[in-house]
Amino acid sequence: MLWPLISLLAIAAATLAIGWTVDQTLQRIAARQPGAPLWALLRRCRIPLQLAVVSALLLVARPLRRILHLHQDEGAHHLVLLCLLASLGWLTARVVSAALEALLGRYENRVDDPARVQRMRTQIGMLRRVAGAVIVVVTVAVMLLTFSAMRTVGAGLLASAGVIGIVAGIAAQNTLGNFFAGLQIAFGDIVRIDDTVVVDGQQGTVEEITLSYLVVRLWDYRRLIVPVSYFVSKPFENWTRRDPGLLAAVLLHLDHSTPVDELRATLRARLDRHPLWDGAEWALQVTDTTPSTILVRATMTARTPEDAAQLRFDVREHLIAHLRDEHPGALPRVRTGDS
Repeated sequence: MLWPLISLLAIAAATLAIGWTVDQTLQRIAARQPGAPLWALLRRCRIPLQLAVVSALLLVARPLRRILHLHQDEGAHHLVLLCLLASLGWLTARVVSAALEALLGRYENRVDDPARVQRMRTQIGMLRRVAGAVIVVVTVAVMLLTFSAMRTVGAGLLASAGVIGIVAGIAAQNTLGNFFAGLQIAFGDIVRIDDTVVVDGQQGTVEEITLSYLVVRLWDYRRLIVPVSYFVSKPFENWTRRDPGLLAAVLLHLDHSTPVDELRATLRARLDRHPLWDGAEWALQVTDTTPSTILVRATMTARTPEDAAQLRFDVREHLIAHLRDEHPGALPRVRTGDS
């Protein structure tokens, strides 16, 4: 009974030593190369690495196999093999995720264009999900092949693979359509994370993109879940696809006696002092008239959709307050037959 305990302790000590050595090595490399985030991110792989090491030691070391009776107990041997395969798949997923995250970090540090950074973030996120799904499928498939029953029925499965593939393709038509639509969104630059979109008349910001759906955060913090196939089959508005700036517009129904030139000067003076106006464009024009009112439209540009919305609210309040205090007759009034 003493030798099995000593063997297990030796395996545990070797596993911890290898994990600690690798972690310290990565930490030193990261300290020497602060501009390369990959080495710091690879430290997340310590736990799956240790699981892979301890499983490999149990399978490879013959003295340990004899002491622990793994060469006699097929069930225990198979369980350790499954643990090794699972830990290797986990380790691979962690390494791929760290590499993609490091690539995104370096790109964000080198590129100043927010639109290009958003596009790269969307593509990296999609690649991470695709790679994770592929790694899981391959790992599970390899683990299943370790069972003798799976190898026995392999020929029958191959013979019926054509029929099964056709049936699976018909059954998973929507799923596959969403999958390829997600890839088209990620690499076709149709919509990106943090884009402002209008879907079915509701404005929101793209918060998350997956292989099957998008999460749009609405103005009141509700989340709208939209299938990715929607964005490749139906029209929608993307306010920030090329330029994050936006033109804000304010419409006012006023009396015919409104001093338009003075109102235009008031708008310009307000914009000159407003921190949300980007200084690019502005205008105030009479766009329409009715028998009782005129329609005045004030337009101004802002850097982001959020700034444009707040700028529109502030300008509307300021113009109405100016007319109320200086020219109350310019505000529309409902006239009756006795007035």
